[in-house]
Amino acid sequence: MCRSLRIWGLQVGSQILFLHINFISKTHRLNNHIKSPTVRLIDENDEQLGEVSTEEALRMAQDRELDLVEVAPLARPPVCKILDYGKFIYRQNKIEQKHKRMQKKTEMKTIRLSLRIDDHDLDIKAKRTREFLDEGNSVKVSLMFKGRESAHENLGMQKVQLFLEKVKDAAAIEAPPKKQGNSINMVLIPSKQQ
Repeated sequence: MCRSLRIWGLQVGSQILFLHINFISKTHRLNNHIKSPTVRLIDENDEQLGEVSTEEALRMAQDRELDLVEVAPLARPPVCKILDYGKFIYRQNKIEQKHKRMQKKTEMKTIRLSLRIDDHDLDIKAKRTREFLDEGNSVKVSLMFKGRESAHENLGMQKVQLFLEKVKDAAAIEAPPKKQGNSINMVLIPSKQQ
């Protein structure tokens, strides 16, 4: 549904041209699109003016060169506010962007092991896994078999269990170790999430 924001006048020589700006608003009813006969009105200074007719509220908004916006359509009578709708939408978008930036984005990190990994290298991988988990990320641990190593699945499971023992205080198992093709995979999440 198309809503009108405001009519702007532009003087060119001795003539005044009026530009009508249209936009689509799916969240708020504006100006002449408010259907209720009476509304509870709030002015631009956040002062409650009480219950008034929609025509009177619209006239007050036009006198102040602002918009009448329905902010609480489910209230009886609906709550409307006199404001500059363009600035209102701009502020709302800024608030949404701020909230999106503040949200923690978790990632799936991958740690790759091999059947012939040394104990010291396993400790370093465990330390890196702890860092990922402390940041709030989940970690996929993958032990790859090369060539004939896939015949020794039991040794691979022992290596994965040894790795799990090294990180068990910081991690919780989301997906237990499982052989898939020529690898053993497991997913760890931070223990705080459980």
